Amino acid sequence: MVHQHFRLVSPFTVAENVVLGDHRDIGRSFLLHTRAIERRVAELAARYGLAVDPRARIWQLSLGEQQRVEILKALYQDARVLILDEPTAVLTPQEADALFGTIRAMADDGRTVIFISHKLHEVKAVADRVTILRRGRSVATVPAADATPRSLAALMVGREIELGRRNGKHAVGEVCLQLDGVGADGDRGVAAVRDVSLTVRAGEIVAVAGVAGNGQRELAETIAGMRAPTHGTIRVRGRQLDGGDPREAIRAGIAYVPEDRLGTGVAPGLSVASNVVLKSYRRPPASRGPFLMLRAIRELAQSLMQRYDVRTSGPDVPARHLSGGNLQKVVLAREFSGDPIVLVAASPTRGLDVAGIEVVHSYLRGAAESGVGVVLLSEDLDEIRALADRIAVMFEGEVVGERDAQTATVEELGLLMAGGEEAG
Repeated sequence: MVHQHFRLVSPFTVAENVVLGDHRDIGRSFLLHTRAIERRVAELAARYGLAVDPRARIWQLSLGEQQRVEILKALYQDARVLILDEPTAVLTPQEADALFGTIRAMADDGRTVIFISHKLHEVKAVADRVTILRRGRSVATVPAADATPRSLAALMVGREIELGRRNGKHAVGEVCLQLDGVGADGDRGVAAVRDVSLTVRAGEIVAVAGVAGNGQRELAETIAGMRAPTHGTIRVRGRQLDGGDPREAIRAGIAYVPEDRLGTGVAPGLSVASNVVLKSYRRPPASRGPFLMLRAIRELAQSLMQRYDVRTSGPDVPARHLSGGNLQKVVLAREFSGDPIVLVAASPTRGLDVAGIEVVHSYLRGAAESGVGVVLLSEDLDEIRALADRIAVMFEGEVVGERDAQTATVEELGLLMAGGEEAG
């Protein structure tokens, strides 16, 4: 099984995780033949287009790269039954097509593949039959050839759902975020962001597309003040930021929705109410001097829970008890309540169902319509093309091309994401 929530040992290397529990490589010996295992993992990664360094430690990898390791674990063990939960979130369209070919070849060879996905075109491309779950129950099983994305979405949600693109005709305002030649190092001490220049205007959604591990996460963290830039400048409405200081970014009006909503977006052990004021507890009404106003915090949380339809028994429930969709609503409610100038959203719908995706998309569109400049970082080209006005593509830490979202094709963007075409 390739789990949606990873089963990896953070201090271990990629190769060590891949062979963990596989007695074919360990046998009765106390010795692990590391170099030979690393070579086999590298060969398997190259064969299936899952680029990852076998010697890298898991904690040094992005979420997308960690998902590739999970896929490699299953493929390495030559599984007869393979369960894939959202396996293509980190792949370019071309790499996804290659993976689909592999899946079909496995099925033709007598293996069984269960493919779990909310990307409806992928279901159409790879499946023989489609079973739709709603609220934990099977509501239908249909031949994939007879289904359409709209019919599948309606079965998943229980009503007709809007799958269209954002209207390209809308007004944009002044420049609210400007990056000039920004660079930043990754967790392994090497350059992850290289001379990125980007401009975002008020009311505009600018997407940053790319395969996971090409600097998107580091770029988002640099804009949000969580990672210090090595060079270049970041300006919000003309005001230059020093960088590397989250409080400075918050004061400047930057809101941040991280890709890891449970590990970074919230404090799992704290209540929903406490999480809602994580960025505003230093000022009224959440506090008065050195004292927290607990009643005011609970009232604020209840108001935001009602406004953003956070479904839980109350504001005192620990955040870790919420579903992924409700957890994301808490993060969005907190970030939007600060009246941001710029919103940085990294993979905001990862792991959500169609209904949750629709809600998050409506919030992002609403933020742009209210004059917020939105930076959307995602590997999901369908999501990007549905929301963005402009698309910047990152490859190996650099912006290698920028395209208009209304005219860009999936093939064109996929080539840029794979480094197959230079900026024109």
